Amino acid sequence: MRGERNVSDLERFEFGSGGERRVVEWQPPDVAPAGRRHRSAGVCFASDGRVVIVGEDGELWGLPGGRPEGDEGWRDTFEREVQEEACAVVGDAALLGFGRSVCLEGVERGLVLVRALWRAEVELQDWAPRFETVARELVAPRGVAGRVAGSGGVPRGFYERWVREARSAGNDG
Repeated sequence: MRGERNVSDLERFEFGSGGERRVVEWQPPDVAPAGRRHRSAGVCFASDGRVVIVGEDGELWGLPGGRPEGDEGWRDTFEREVQEEACAVVGDAALLGFGRSVCLEGVERGLVLVRALWRAEVELQDWAPRFETVARELVAPRGVAGRVAGSGGVPRGFYERWVREARSAGNDG
């Protein structure tokens, strides 16, 4: 059902690699949590219902998004990054929540990064990569988490939640 939540808003996912241990929490969209504004990214649906994923090398994949420039807002960052990385224009979009990541052990211990988590309908443009992204693919929503897991320092369970929330918010079944 549209807008229905199956999992609590403050779901936590622990993960680690390279001597670091982190936890990322799913937080509601009401107010951005404290921490460094780090990224704005989204599950982007093309007109045929498939999800856009992008890659810098054609092997590792992620959802379109990136870091803010200057005092750019969350949505402005998201729209610019989707255009730059996926050669797509954001239409309807909804802020689903925030991911708050805390480094528990390692070189960046104590660092708190916040990313805005979006769901959007996008219009694909001709593929003409100009920045770091060299590949774009469209995948069925059920296949997204498996393709992008681990990219951007986020565990698979977090991506699964993100796609579930995006499908629910858009009534994509």
